[in-house]
Amino acid sequence: MSEYSIVGRRLPKVNAWAHLTGAARYADDIDLPRMLHGRLLRSTRPHARIERLDVTRALAHPGVVAIVTGADMPEKMGIMPSTQDETALAVGKVRYVGEPVAAVAALDEDAAYEALALIDVEYEDLEPIFTIEAALEREDVKIHDEARRANVFKEVHLSFGDLDAGFAAADHVRDEWFFFEGTTHAPIESHAAVASYGADGKLTLWSSTQVPHYLHRELEKVLGLPRSRIRVIATPNGGAFGGKSDPFGHEFSAALLSMRTRRPVKITLDREEVFYAHRGRHPVKMRVKTGVKRDGEITAVELNSYLDGGAYASYGIATTYYTGALLTVTYRIPAYKFDGVRVYTNKPPCGPKRGHGTTQPRYAFECQLDKIAADLGLDPIAYRQRILQPPNSRTVNDLRITTMGLGECLGAVRTATGWDRKRGELPRGKGIGVAGSAYISGAGLPIYWNDMPHSGAEIRIDRGGGVTVMCGTSEIGQGSDNVLAAIAAETLGVYPEDVHVVSGDTSLAPVDLGSYSSRVTMMAGNATKSAATALREKLFAVASEKLGVPAERLAAAYRRIYDLGAPERYVGFVEAANLAEARYGTLVGAGSYKPPAGIGGSYKGAGVGPTPAYSYQAAVAEVSVDLETGQLTVERITTAHDCGRALNPVNVEGQVEGSAYMGYGEAVLEEQVFRGGLHKKPSLLDYKLPTSLDTPALQAVLVETVDSEGPYGAKEAGEGPLNPVIPAIANAVYDAIGVRFDETPITAEKILDALGKRDNRAAPKDRIGPDGLGDGRRDPGRALRRLGASTEARERKRAGTT
Repeated sequence: MSEYSIVGRRLPKVNAWAHLTGAARYADDIDLPRMLHGRLLRSTRPHARIERLDVTRALAHPGVVAIVTGADMPEKMGIMPSTQDETALAVGKVRYVGEPVAAVAALDEDAAYEALALIDVEYEDLEPIFTIEAALEREDVKIHDEARRANVFKEVHLSFGDLDAGFAAADHVRDEWFFFEGTTHAPIESHAAVASYGADGKLTLWSSTQVPHYLHRELEKVLGLPRSRIRVIATPNGGAFGGKSDPFGHEFSAALLSMRTRRPVKITLDREEVFYAHRGRHPVKMRVKTGVKRDGEITAVELNSYLDGGAYASYGIATTYYTGALLTVTYRIPAYKFDGVRVYTNKPPCGPKRGHGTTQPRYAFECQLDKIAADLGLDPIAYRQRILQPPNSRTVNDLRITTMGLGECLGAVRTATGWDRKRGELPRGKGIGVAGSAYISGAGLPIYWNDMPHSGAEIRIDRGGGVTVMCGTSEIGQGSDNVLAAIAAETLGVYPEDVHVVSGDTSLAPVDLGSYSSRVTMMAGNATKSAATALREKLFAVASEKLGVPAERLAAAYRRIYDLGAPERYVGFVEAANLAEARYGTLVGAGSYKPPAGIGGSYKGAGVGPTPAYSYQAAVAEVSVDLETGQLTVERITTAHDCGRALNPVNVEGQVEGSAYMGYGEAVLEEQVFRGGLHKKPSLLDYKLPTSLDTPALQAVLVETVDSEGPYGAKEAGEGPLNPVIPAIANAVYDAIGVRFDETPITAEKILDALGKRDNRAAPKDRIGPDGLGDGRRDPGRALRRLGASTEARERKRAGTT
């Protein structure tokens, strides 16, 4: 029998009925009296100076009430305080097709849309930069004048341990290039915001944002309005996946237009605009060099990553570090060197997408580990289990590991998939592959470095036994409201349906830094538990007196506070609440959470990577490849996830399956690609996403390591399970047809091309060393030249040239 009454049970989400019945109010559902409708004029040029911007004709159009431009909001803004390089609307220059230039508010959306064509803009075209190579080389073309070298946004150079000695000690070295294509979030709900500036001089903004607190800060800065007069309400999100965790131009525009007109203003982006708003997965080119002993023990790893960041910073400084920081938390690496470069290009800004910054290098590293296992004749699962980073340890880059369930995850997928009877026994065209990974349970440091809590919560108990939890988190469909309700209910001894959650409201709830980096369960969960525990002490004090037993002998569950020694003796929750209020006054508890100190290093750049606890996961993909058409079918994905403790198993399984689905799409279909700065596929018709008919069978296996850092032992579940899926599919394709794919997506065209050239199921001749092992000591320049040639060919194809 479980020691808990709520935690660990398969209960419905507290907000499920609102979503199922259509009662949930998303941002675009808000309809206020006298509301105006807004539209944004967007740049048609990838790189140009704005020579003239005249809104006279548009203002005269029937129904138009107000127009604002970049000159009205010239203050730089952005999510990261040290790299703010963007304005709400373009000022003086546009840097990508789709960048917002002006905003119109009109009596209806049609009038606003018609007015956009009447805004006169004259551009002076500048030469655009579209590739990583050009961004690194072109000193004569600057997307941002502040860039110190060419169009480099950020460089990171970190080294730990004796790298040269590590490679010298290796019996076997692989040195290879990989490319991960950029992808976007594609949430069902597009971005929307409604602003209302009242007669009292206070502004309320409802927005489909993941970060109400940070948006609150930026509104103050850009609008010049004190935060005490601004209220941000994060409405329920119909999906976000990182794509709504920046401040956006439409939010500031709606706010300023409302201030100018003294009327509510709504701006909802259409689907094409969402593709240009982007902030999705960076395209990344990576060189990975790994040295191992004959038994596979890693002696050294070197990673070079080149990130295409698009036109603005977004989270780019953190993304650059993340591409290297977390590679060390899964397997023992005694020496490690990481060099990362993020560049500006004239494309929509990239940012955080599920698995932020870690998905691309994990793909490359897990594919290379699979190659090493094949070279050494090792079982890929057993090999990974042999080289695991130990629990309760420190990595070479000084990251603290607590619980570490990757070994159990690998064992679970081995059993669940029948790995031992399938590996090496499947017919040609059928394959099975594996990969492991890890992710953070929230970042160890806040975006704005300070000593304040990362999350706060307040809980109120009313005289009827109702419990209200107030926290600044955003409910983006991931179930954060349910997590907070379950933790409060477990701690206080009530049911989740007794709990009402008020989240994402900067005027009603304490600050939480936002729903990103898989931080809510760990941080808001701990804050909520702290607040509930403070209230429980008061309830136990009065119940102890009523029952005549010490408070230490009491427990709370099922709306009762009862004697553990004689459970039939209890005080009802409502009675206890009334007795406590009579003694202590209004029952309000406050709690907060800040990650512990000492969980990371002290070197420059050590702020990215530490977390209170890492989650771990392993995935096995089973595929079939049609040898005539090249069609890749992923038949099954089995993912085992170390979530600490599953607060609600069915919700955790949903997150694991959703992650697997998204990883599958990125592996075989998705690509955010451009031609001359124009998005080639800016619609859900053209941007290939898996449908329910395409999606393989998904199986989630939960591994519980119960981490003392998490609330009731929980760790993250929303992002990490994506990361192993993509390399597992690539490794399964190799098992099926003997061809390695070092770039994504793995399309039928690429498979046909590869099948026509080679079958490298056995180690190629140029990788056989004098010791009889495929040591991979090829000329690395050859890989670079091949990658460069393929990149140039791809760009020529996109540009329509030969």
